[in-house]
Amino acid sequence: MSAQYVHRVDSDTDRTPSESEKVEVMLKSGALDAELPPDPDAGLSAEEKARIGNAKIEGLLGDLHMTERQYNATLTIFFVSYAIFEPLTNVLLKRFRPRVFIPATMILWGVTMTCMGLVHNFSGLMAARWFLGLTEAGLFPGVSYYLSCWYRRSEFGIRIAIFFSAAAVAGSFGGLLAAAISKMKGIGGKPGWAWIFILEGIATVIIGIISYWMVHDFPDEARFLTEEDKLRVLRRLKADNQSSAEHEEFRMAYFWASVKDFKTWTSVLIYMGAVTPLYSFSLFLPSILRDLGYSSVRAQLLSVPPYAVACLFTVMVGYLADRTRQRGVFNIGFSLIGIAGFGMLLGGNTPAVRYAGTYLAAVGIYPTVANTISWIGNNVEGTYKRGVSIGLMIGGGNLNGVVSSNIYRGKDSPRYRPGHIVVMAYLIICMFGGSVLQRFLLQRENAKRRAGKLDGWFEGKSDEEVKVLGDKR
Repeated sequence: MSAQYVHRVDSDTDRTPSESEKVEVMLKSGALDAELPPDPDAGLSAEEKARIGNAKIEGLLGDLHMTERQYNATLTIFFVSYAIFEPLTNVLLKRFRPRVFIPATMILWGVTMTCMGLVHNFSGLMAARWFLGLTEAGLFPGVSYYLSCWYRRSEFGIRIAIFFSAAAVAGSFGGLLAAAISKMKGIGGKPGWAWIFILEGIATVIIGIISYWMVHDFPDEARFLTEEDKLRVLRRLKADNQSSAEHEEFRMAYFWASVKDFKTWTSVLIYMGAVTPLYSFSLFLPSILRDLGYSSVRAQLLSVPPYAVACLFTVMVGYLADRTRQRGVFNIGFSLIGIAGFGMLLGGNTPAVRYAGTYLAAVGIYPTVANTISWIGNNVEGTYKRGVSIGLMIGGGNLNGVVSSNIYRGKDSPRYRPGHIVVMAYLIICMFGGSVLQRFLLQRENAKRRAGKLDGWFEGKSDEEVKVLGDKR
C-alpha cells in the first residue's frame, strides 16, 4: 500500500462483525459500483471495429476504387498495430494514471475514426486504419486491468462481463445506426459510409472529453473516496490476497515473472480461440447476411438480434462464473455452442438455418471473451505482473485479427466455407482445447499447493522476494 496510508488508523478495526459487514455493503453498492460504472468506451471501440463491415456494404469499395484484397488489407493493418502496442499499454496506464490515459486514448482514436470518413483512396484508408489500431490498443486491456485492481476475484467476472457486453450492445445498435446514417448519402458531398465514420468519430471525441470527469484512478489515489474508504478498499483487496492492494514500482522482475508463467501463454491460446471468431463474426456478419439474399438495409437490421442475445448471455455467464468459480467449465461449454453455430453456417442448406446459426455463433463467442479475461485476472497476482499478462494475452490474441481479416473472401460467397472452417478450427483447438489444458494445469498446481509440494518456491526468501512471486506465494 502507498506509504501515505501505512500509518493511518483504520476506523473499522474496532467495529463488530455486523458493523464491518454494513461498511462492506456500503462500499460495494455505493462508493464503488456507483463511481465505477460500465465504461462506454468498450462499446464504442467494438462498434468502430465492426463499422467498416457496415461501410463495405454501403459502397466503400466502389467509391475508393478498391478490390476485395485491398479491403482485407485495410482490416489486417489495423490488427498489426493494435497487437504490437497492446502489451505496452498497461504499464503506461499505471504510470500516467487511468484518469489521463483512458480519455486521451479515446480522443485520439475518435479523431482517427473521423479521418476514415475523409479519405479518398486505398492509401488514405490504410494509413487511418494503422493509426486507429495504435490509438485503440490501450483501451480493452487497460480497462480490464483497471477493474481487476478494484474488485475481488469473486466480484470481477460480472463487472468485466458488463463492460464487455457493451461490445455486443454496440454490435446490436451499430447495425441500426449504420442503416440510419447511410441515408445521409450526398450531404456535404459525402457518401453514406463516410458519414458512418465521421459521426461515430465525433461522438467518441465528445465522450472521451467527458470521460476525464468519469474515470477515477487506482484505489490508493481515487479522489471520490475518503481516506477511510481508501483504507477499506485496500483492506478488502488484501484480504483477497491481491497485490492490487499495495503500491508497486515497476521492475523488470515482474515482466519476466509474467513471461515465465504458463498461465500467460495458455491464456493467449484460449484468447486466440475467442477473438478470432469474434472479429470474423463482427467484420463479416453484414456481408454474410447480404449474401443470403437480403438487401443491404435488411442485412444491417438482421444483424441486430444475434448481438442482443449475446449481450444477455455474456452478463449471465459473468454472474454464474463468479458464483461457481468454474470459469473453465463455462469456456468449454460455450465453445461447443459456438462450434455448433458455425457448423450451421457451414452446412445449412437454407437461409433460415444459417441465420439461426448466427445466434448460436454469437452466444458461443461473446461470453468466452469476458470470461477468459476474468480467468487470467483471477489467477495472476501482482499489480504489474497481472497488467503484463493481460496485455500479452489480449495483444497476442488480437494479432489473430490478421487471420480474421483474410478468411472471408468475396470469391467464397455466399457459403464462405473456408472462413467458417478456419473459425471452427480456432474454436476447437484454441478455445476448447486451451480451456481444457489450462483447467487441468491449474487443478494440478492447486493440488500440489494444498499438499505443500510448492512450499520450496518461497523458502529462504525475503518478504520482498516473496512479493515478487505474486500468485506463486
